[in-house]
Amino acid sequence: MPVSDVKYRKIYNRQKDIVERRIEKVFGRLKPDSLYKPAAYIANSGGKRLRSFLVQISAAAVGGKFKDVYNSAVAIELFHNFTLVHDDIMDNADKRRGMPTLHVKYDLSAAVLAGDGLIAVAYDYLLKDCDGEDIDVVKDFTRAMIEVCEGQSLDKDLESAKKFAVDDYLVMINKKTAALLRASCEIGAKLGGGTKEEIKALSKYADNLGMAFQLQDDLLDILGSEDKFGKKPGGDLVEGKKTFLLITALERAKGENNKALQRMVKNNGIPRKEVKKYSAIFEELNVFDEARKEIKKYSQKAVKALKGLKDSEEKEILLWLVSELLGRSN
Repeated sequence: MPVSDVKYRKIYNRQKDIVERRIEKVFGRLKPDSLYKPAAYIANSGGKRLRSFLVQISAAAVGGKFKDVYNSAVAIELFHNFTLVHDDIMDNADKRRGMPTLHVKYDLSAAVLAGDGLIAVAYDYLLKDCDGEDIDVVKDFTRAMIEVCEGQSLDKDLESAKKFAVDDYLVMINKKTAALLRASCEIGAKLGGGTKEEIKALSKYADNLGMAFQLQDDLLDILGSEDKFGKKPGGDLVEGKKTFLLITALERAKGENNKALQRMVKNNGIPRKEVKKYSAIFEELNVFDEARKEIKKYSQKAVKALKGLKDSEEKEILLWLVSELLGRSN
């Protein structure tokens, strides 16, 4: 492993730990427990803390400091967990990061209210880093929330759609996944004092990174292991979710493969025991390879976007992050 990889991973992990410790303190003294204990349960359940790091590294890449955006980094993570709570409810998911989902651990009402509490407290933390001239930061945060909700709604629309194409899916994940990464970089860059050109470069970087990241998630949902991914493989197939993989397979399949895929769509999913069968169909149709090509395309666009930043160690970390995330197995 190159020395730079070790160094950058240490920086990432150090900043992740700082945000982790701050998140642990967010709900400690807040009352009532019926609201904040469930919120703390999901917020403290770990994760990559990717979005918070994007806030931090974007600020540093334009000349700011990590410490100046810690509250905003916490805010972004609370925002992210707000989306996960509602996503799990809508998907009837029973596990998240290897643990019971919030609505399973508590109940549906507690989970919905905890999600609302998370986004409210997130705004409170965001404002700690803002002053009277940072209205654009609040706008970015709010726009991302609107886009994420739109993306989630488009995801639900796809479930019942009779006609759909890959482009429909790409529009959806741009809102549902990429929007929050984009906001993370924009907020960090603005609070760090970045120029318009630097903010634009980081926005494009995050946009493409987000697209590649979600497509990688689609792959890992089928090809990842439960130990590393935190969920049983094939969840999207079981639920009949119209991912890039399924839509591409439907466009290519003929004969018995087409009948099997159409049956899955009609039944809104498959029994878990058939996951390997459908994974084999995807393999036969070269769907996994097609997804890998798309991931490579978006990752290259992310790298290209960073030409708008001056050379620095922070820029190198952003470049490293692309390969680190897209080479992951969880």
